[in-house]
Amino acid sequence: MKKTKPGAIKRRKFISSVTTGTLGLVSVPVFSFDKLRGKSENKAVEVPPPKQAGSGWQIGIGKASISPQNGVWLAGYGKKRVAYGKIHDLWAKVIALKDTNGQRVVMVTTDHMGMSKTIYERLFSTLQQRFKLDRSQFMLTFSHNHCGPCLEDDLVDYYPSDQQQKHLVTEYTAWMEAQIIAAVDEALGSWQSCELLQGEGKCTFAVNRRDNKEAEVPEMLANGVSLKGAVDHYVPVLAAKAPGGHYLALLFGYACHPTTLDFNTWCGDYPGFAQINLESNHPGTAAMFFNACGGDQNPLPRRKLELCEKYGKMLSDAVEEVLESKMEPISPQLTPAFSFVDLEYEEMISMEKLTPIANGNRPLQARWANRMIGKIKAGETFSNTYPFPVQAWKMGNELLFIGMGGEAVVDYSLRFKKEFSPTTWVCGYANYMAAYIPSRRVWEEGGYEGGPHLDEYGHPAWKWKGDIEDRIAGAVQKVVGETEKKYG
Repeated sequence: MKKTKPGAIKRRKFISSVTTGTLGLVSVPVFSFDKLRGKSENKAVEVPPPKQAGSGWQIGIGKASISPQNGVWLAGYGKKRVAYGKIHDLWAKVIALKDTNGQRVVMVTTDHMGMSKTIYERLFSTLQQRFKLDRSQFMLTFSHNHCGPCLEDDLVDYYPSDQQQKHLVTEYTAWMEAQIIAAVDEALGSWQSCELLQGEGKCTFAVNRRDNKEAEVPEMLANGVSLKGAVDHYVPVLAAKAPGGHYLALLFGYACHPTTLDFNTWCGDYPGFAQINLESNHPGTAAMFFNACGGDQNPLPRRKLELCEKYGKMLSDAVEEVLESKMEPISPQLTPAFSFVDLEYEEMISMEKLTPIANGNRPLQARWANRMIGKIKAGETFSNTYPFPVQAWKMGNELLFIGMGGEAVVDYSLRFKKEFSPTTWVCGYANYMAAYIPSRRVWEEGGYEGGPHLDEYGHPAWKWKGDIEDRIAGAVQKVVGETEKKYG
């Protein structure tokens, strides 16, 4: 007897659970004209339900556990973090959409802290070959959860990893990529008819960490003192409803770091708890999270499991409120676009500046400087620009979804909602982790998100040039313009 992989069983069970009762045909007794001819038989015929404004879509769903099975460390916080258990599983979930013209897009959501360009390119290459997807049709997202595993080529100088740990990271990454490919395959092989609806709610635990001291926030909240700084508390919700009336998938977002927890236990942080709550409230539904532009936002106060569960409940409650409201149907027309934009560095590395850093007492920076020195000695040259991914999916006339490389500050979401339409959603952690992406305001203010910290991300420079927002905004305007032309 052929053995079946446990992951495949989980995915089949999941797909089976979300397909139950979704055929979209209702059997009801209908009066038969045969009765007028002397026949007493009432026949049950299948009558399709009334067509909804947002119907005409097809959806495919996939899901795979990506909880590590080897000794890979937890990602984040720049130190060795050996896992000693898990609160709940980590997941990769896939939502595939197809419009009435056969146009497809695929979004992968994961409970990872970041994705490297290496991983993104490998996954895209495989998906392009196997499923004929182009870049505009594929979006790889990561929640930025700091209780997930380290990944290959992501923050390579961040951790004091030895060769054994690097091998485990490579091993886990290969296995994880195979899980994602299998989940995409599942989604693209299980199309179902659905209605798409969109709405927005509100959730308020995210705090601008640049303008509020973490130690002071609990007292400020207790005393009713207003917190400072820009925030984006909206909760975008995309609901896929089966013809039978129940939800097949719930995609929702929020702009905030998933850094409630810093212990060494596998957990999805607040997004993980929110997804668990929604899937418990709506059996057979796939709940999926994307991080909006939360680069300068933290969940405060934090560092307690009960706070993490609380924030997850606040977020899932916000989604439920949207589901109970009148959501807007989305017309079944889809137009995707993608582009790379070159972001310029302000100052490139040199042996003169790297040498004292390599011999300094800051371990992370010393690892980075020594690696850069090795590259220079090997004759490697460096570009003074970095290819940054931006993309847009226009869904009917009702929704514009923008994806940009991680990790963007909140100003980008606020800007694009004003610039395009209120129903513009921005995922600031899409495709791969570039570095902190400051707005012009944050770049001028400096600090952790806007200052000279590109070394932590492995770049051959310390800081972006000051025109970074203009370059990204121009590229976003370009891809949005392309979706408008295709749509028209």
